[in-house]
Amino acid sequence: MSYRSGDDLTLLIVCTGNVCRSPAVERLFRSAFTDGAGIAVHSAGTGALVGEPIQGPMVQLLEEVGVAADGFSARAVTEPMVAGADLVLTATRRHRADVVEHVPSAVRRTFTVRELARLAAAVDPADLDAAAGPEARPAERLAALVPLASRKRVHVPAELDDIVDPYRRSEAVYQESFDQLIAAVRTIAQVVLRVRPGGGSAT
Repeated sequence: MSYRSGDDLTLLIVCTGNVCRSPAVERLFRSAFTDGAGIAVHSAGTGALVGEPIQGPMVQLLEEVGVAADGFSARAVTEPMVAGADLVLTATRRHRADVVEHVPSAVRRTFTVRELARLAAAVDPADLDAAAGPEARPAERLAALVPLASRKRVHVPAELDDIVDPYRRSEAVYQESFDQLIAAVRTIAQVVLRVRPGGGSAT
């Protein structure tokens, strides 16, 4: 299977400032999809605090689950980034709408992180195995998951799809945000990596 961006499937994560939610999701996915998975993960922000590192409370939460948060620099999302991504995952529905407004062709491959997790959990594993092939790498399984998940889209309350924004808020809100995003990442990773729920984690 070939991808628009080259040999690897490119996964782009989008939030607002690119200093809390999207970099945390990026680092968690990078930890889950290790070398050989064929998945390149990046993040950006619709109102990015360009050049800033990940916010301290989010760094601490990542490090507590064994995921490195160093060496990060926020960047602004661009239309070429979206056009070149094989899958775009956003923190909220508003970010998803922003992405699709600027790159309409991305509509079928753009989800909120929690939305894709919910839909991925509803996909029949046999259907995903059949679509991806028996010897598929994680990249091919993730690519095959996208159209299967898209077909299962239904309207649900926004709070089921959005990750709360913790920027400049309390440690409790950071924890709430992190709990939401790590649960979603783990669900997606388990589906893509053929891990039974409870049999492992994204980290």
